[in-house]
Amino acid sequence: MDLGPLLVAELLTLGVVTGFLAGLLGVGGGMMMVPFLTLILSHRGVDSGMAVKMAIATSMATILFTSLSSVRAHHRLGAVRWDLLRGLAPGIVLGGLVGGAGIFALVKGQGLALFFAVFIGYSALQMFRDKKPKPSRQMPGVAGQTAVGGAIGLVSGLVGAGGAFMSVPFMTWCNVPIRHAVGTSAALGFPIALANTAGYVVAGWSVPPALPGAFGYLYLPALAVIAAASVTMAPLGARTAQRMDTRKLKRVFGVLLLALAATMLHRAFA
Repeated sequence: MDLGPLLVAELLTLGVVTGFLAGLLGVGGGMMMVPFLTLILSHRGVDSGMAVKMAIATSMATILFTSLSSVRAHHRLGAVRWDLLRGLAPGIVLGGLVGGAGIFALVKGQGLALFFAVFIGYSALQMFRDKKPKPSRQMPGVAGQTAVGGAIGLVSGLVGAGGAFMSVPFMTWCNVPIRHAVGTSAALGFPIALANTAGYVVAGWSVPPALPGAFGYLYLPALAVIAAASVTMAPLGARTAQRMDTRKLKRVFGVLLLALAATMLHRAFA
């Protein structure tokens, strides 16, 4: 399949940048990928609504690979709270399946773009506030973590992101140190991606390919190129995160979220 040198270069660049950010911020790269992959697909003749859906599904599928590379690096640095992963993962899988296999197929692409922009923008403002949580606040119990995980999995499936835009602010709000929140969010990316990608495959089973190499909502060439580039950069991002000042890390996270929210808001109304 001839992708063309320009398309390969665009996808490689996207993979390198999102892989580094996945390790740095525990985001899995989906939030960065969706706006740019939407533009790439639209420029190649894909209808704008379908381009958004393909970008979301393909971005989520790449997180299967990026998250594994990222979490391995964070684990070696002692930044993953596996106890929190066990509490949040069951709800994440259930919410992801509901979002990916059900709601995603029913919502129009413009609606998804608008939802992406509003939710990501809200998450960014929460990070910028840097409001100190009550010292006594802790992570909820098993039932609470399952409910929170369900919300993270559901929303992640609708925007094609690894869930860190929700899980990092939530864990820091519960007095989990930012470095542990980032490392644990990287680990949560895999069950989120697995559940939602399975849902996208089911939802897009009968959807005709919009481009050569597309399978339903998944654009397989982009998946292969971006995943190959991103897994090499995620460990570098993870090592950088552990050396950065905590407040700087939060601000970088917030700036990234605001930029992506603005991009998708423009797409929603374009």
